[in-house]
Amino acid sequence: MKATVFLGGGRITTALIAGLRLAGYKAPIIVHDRNAHKLRALQRDYGVMMEPELGRALAQAHLLIIAVRPDSVVGILEKALQTASLPGKRDKAKPRVLACSLAAGIPLVKLRAKLGPPLRWARAMPSPVCRTGRGLTAVTFERGMSAAARREVRQFFAKVGQVLDIPESKFDAFTATYSSSHGYHGLAVLAKAAQKVGLDRKTAQAAAAHALADGIISWREGSVSLEALLHEAATPGGIAATVMKTTDAAGYAKAVERGLRAGIARARKNAKR
Repeated sequence: MKATVFLGGGRITTALIAGLRLAGYKAPIIVHDRNAHKLRALQRDYGVMMEPELGRALAQAHLLIIAVRPDSVVGILEKALQTASLPGKRDKAKPRVLACSLAAGIPLVKLRAKLGPPLRWARAMPSPVCRTGRGLTAVTFERGMSAAARREVRQFFAKVGQVLDIPESKFDAFTATYSSSHGYHGLAVLAKAAQKVGLDRKTAQAAAAHALADGIISWREGSVSLEALLHEAATPGGIAATVMKTTDAAGYAKAVERGLRAGIARARKNAKR
């Protein structure tokens, strides 16, 4: 059986493999990384196969996940191009490999220019929350990829959460918006502010977590619109309405927009590497 091969054994690889194991994913998983400590930890925790040699990892790949930092993508693809072990490189009768890059900001045209056939390219942006099966992944595909190949990529990421097809032109905006860091950052800021106005740390975190997580889950799992829920939660002249009005006046909405625009600019810099 051909394997799912991860190039890179870092945080997102760990989160994805954790979610896949939680979902009962049975296909062989191979991880290539120069860091032996990372490989041993993944083998110990999730039963993956370690492969420190890039050529041997590539030779076993059916689904190839590029999970390295954006500034390392070009280097690992150039190294892959040099190996004679790449499936289908010399034998056109061999199955072509599905390759999916998780590197933020690196466009399909650049990936294909570095390493085209036998690879068929997709891009994906999976959230680290996928480790719990509640992830969100955006996917996009190069032109000409078959419906069956697209379906296979979608089904792979669907094992760890919701999957959205979006145009590649929207990927940078999605990447800046969907990150679970927004929730963690909001939780940390709100809980810290609550401590400053009198709550102990445990109570502050519980109150802030309810304010952010439980309210959003209620919206996601219910049928009431966001506008209606805001109206319900913030009575005119009440405490919640006063807090919202004050934070807006302090520049909350503009600060969030500035943050997203900075994230998009960072992704576009990645594309120029």
